[in-house]
Amino acid sequence: MAKRPIFLPSSTDCLVDEVSLEFEWFPGFAVSQKQKSIADLHRVAIEQGICSKPLEISSKSEIELGNQLSAFNLQVQLPNGRKTSLENIFQASKVFERGGPYRDLLDCSPLEAKRDIRLKESGDVVAFKGRAREWPTEPKTAFYDWIYSNAVKMQPELLEQLLAYDAFTDIEFNPSKSFNCQARSAALLVWLHRTNRMDALEDPNQFLSLYSGIADENSQTPKVQKQLI
Repeated sequence: MAKRPIFLPSSTDCLVDEVSLEFEWFPGFAVSQKQKSIADLHRVAIEQGICSKPLEISSKSEIELGNQLSAFNLQVQLPNGRKTSLENIFQASKVFERGGPYRDLLDCSPLEAKRDIRLKESGDVVAFKGRAREWPTEPKTAFYDWIYSNAVKMQPELLEQLLAYDAFTDIEFNPSKSFNCQARSAALLVWLHRTNRMDALEDPNQFLSLYSGIADENSQTPKVQKQLI
């Protein structure tokens, strides 16, 4: 057995609801094993009445939309007209204590970008930078949520299909090892659409203000300049 979260658009102003579910884990590196685990996770979610139509967002998804929406496959057009994956953009935006952002990560494969040794040897992430505009590291998921949501918004056909689902998973995501998750960002985007807040994706400060109600009362959200991607 294993536990993984499933993310749902919140019915309140909490942006995203996260529910941890126990399900049968099928060990092994084969995609077919991952898909068996996904199927059981979704079965549990449906049987418990948590959702009716979940979508796995990862390269392991049996549904093509889930594959297209994974960070490794989701394409973003750069100002020069060239396209790269969301994963590349995220890794190439990191500013570290001792280096970065490493813009050359826009020019390699998503896997190479994620595994680049400099990401581990440059110290802690202190900010995110894109097109000379800087984002804070708090709230923790805000920058990733921002670039993911904007990337999907720029492709209306993907957004329209995404809105047909009511919950999202990523079988590879382990909350004990990471906090950014494409499934969580997808749930947030659906929440923005349902609550008529899509205009928040036009202004980083407005977008960050959405997190104020759920952030640590002692933390302050620095302002950032408009537009990132």
